[in-house]
Amino acid sequence: MASFEPGHLHIHREPLQPGDFGYDIKIDYQVVQDPKEGKSMQFDMHGQINQKDFKESFTLPKDKWFDFARVAFKIAVDHGIPSTANILSMHKYYDLMFKDVRQQLDVQLGDPVKPEHLE
Repeated sequence: MASFEPGHLHIHREPLQPGDFGYDIKIDYQVVQDPKEGKSMQFDMHGQINQKDFKESFTLPKDKWFDFARVAFKIAVDHGIPSTANILSMHKYYDLMFKDVRQQLDVQLGDPVKPEHLE
């Protein structure tokens, strides 16, 4: 199960059998002005993974916004989702969030990338 509205993604999965994993994850995000990086997107993840509460936040500068799914998945893995988890069923919601983050940051083709972010 998943739901999306601008600025918020909620994904939920019940364990299907004993030993399976489950989660209830909410990701809230908003544009912030980082003193060092400038316009950035802050992501706040919270909820439960395998019935254990977690809360973690991260911020990505405008020229690295596209990496949010990788960072969010790494955080989920750190809190108990198997690194081999198949989350392809969430692709529709990822696309909606991707489009929304891009619009909120006003990302345009040809926007510059800081060289130090390419390392």
